[in-house]
Amino acid sequence: MAKDNGVSLSVIKRLPKYYRYLESINDRGIVRVSSKELSEITGLTASQIRQDLNHYGCFGQQGYGYNVRELMDELSKIIGVDKKYKMVLVGFGNIGHALYKYKSFQDLGYHIDAVFDLEAREANENDPEIVSIEKLPDYLKNNKVDIGIISTPKDASQEVCDILCDGNVDGIWNFSPVDIKTKNDVVLENVHLDESLFTLTYFINSPEDFNF
Repeated sequence: MAKDNGVSLSVIKRLPKYYRYLESINDRGIVRVSSKELSEITGLTASQIRQDLNHYGCFGQQGYGYNVRELMDELSKIIGVDKKYKMVLVGFGNIGHALYKYKSFQDLGYHIDAVFDLEAREANENDPEIVSIEKLPDYLKNNKVDIGIISTPKDASQEVCDILCDGNVDGIWNFSPVDIKTKNDVVLENVHLDESLFTLTYFINSPEDFNF
């Protein structure tokens, strides 16, 4: 279904939340749900939910609500989780190790095919084979990679980003503690864990600003 070109980033960022809650509802065997019921579950207003979904089409029926399975399927296409993605992970420190071990990625179709770090290491029962980062350009030349994950120290992240861009990845998921810049129209998502923590502590100290 064609996307409304006027859709805002805030709407796009709410779509995964809708999908996650719908998945939970579907697992409980619920067949249909109203925008009011979704509002009670997500904490968003029913009007906001309807407006968000209307950017992508008319999914609900007045007096019936939304078919949970059908809405999930539509959102999976819009978000892109109806496809499989090949990924590489660059940097196998604490964050990289946690990302590799996160089982839900593979369940959702995101598969880390190779892991790179400064020094190569053989696989063992707990960790995958670690390939020397020097071999990353050749790997990208010989393998189609959809997403590159960066979890390196900040002084290496831009160089790794450039290598991934030159290797024609489609997107980069950056966990290094610095913003980086992509080229060749490569999509970038910077994830700063400290910013999320700072937001939390802001609301702890200014609870009047938090929408409970």
